[in-house]
Amino acid sequence: MAGIFNRLKTIFGAKADAALDRLEDPRDTLDYSYQRQLELLQKVRKGVAEVATSRKRVEIQAEQLGQKLAKYDDAARQALQVNREDLAREALTRKAGLQQQLADLQAQHAQLQAEEEKLIAANQRLQAQVDAFRTRKETIKATYSAAEAQARINDAYSGLGQELGDVGQAIQRAEDKTQQLQARAGAVDELLASGVLDDPLRSTDDITRELEALASGAQVANELAALKRSLGQLEPGAPAAPAAQLTEAPAEWQQPRTGAQGPAGEPGASGQA
Repeated sequence: MAGIFNRLKTIFGAKADAALDRLEDPRDTLDYSYQRQLELLQKVRKGVAEVATSRKRVEIQAEQLGQKLAKYDDAARQALQVNREDLAREALTRKAGLQQQLADLQAQHAQLQAEEEKLIAANQRLQAQVDAFRTRKETIKATYSAAEAQARINDAYSGLGQELGDVGQAIQRAEDKTQQLQARAGAVDELLASGVLDDPLRSTDDITRELEALASGAQVANELAALKRSLGQLEPGAPAAPAAQLTEAPAEWQQPRTGAQGPAGEPGASGQA
């Protein structure tokens, strides 16, 4: 059971990582990290300002104590001038207490000043790091955006290539079908020309078509004879091939056959000479 749970944990962890990878945008992550660094830098600056304020407050207190020390010193001098040693002693006693406070303030001032210098140095280092990170962040974002755009272009090209392949196949099918139709049309024309198929638009019968074929053969024979004469293969005035005489059909063949036919297909009495 433990092995099964471990495998399930691994599978769900891998699925979760894959889902997070799909959801995560490195640019957003970089911007978030930069924002966190700015917040940290702001805290450091705030700390520098607070330490500087405390140092300034200590300086003011030390200045006030210095003024009081000067006053007690003057009071002691004036008391001695009027032979009031007791007053002079009291003034010097208070002066001594203030001097101890001033020494404590000076020590605190030195500590605050050192802390302020450390924070200022840390702020400068952090500022440099933030500036460097910002520059690198913008560079990475620009590179990522360019790569993302290139990936979209590649995907578009892939889709276009597939679409063009489909179009090419459609064109090939259209060309094949066109060739088939052309072949069928040519075959029909040949059948019509040979007389195997009847053309409903033509009024000629079988005999007329046969006579037209004979006339065409006669024309070919005449042209062949003329060519032989030009080459000296035929004597001038020699008759052409017999097919040349079949240029005109007999009149009775060109008349429509109106008579009845017998059982054997012979023409009736009206069709005989």
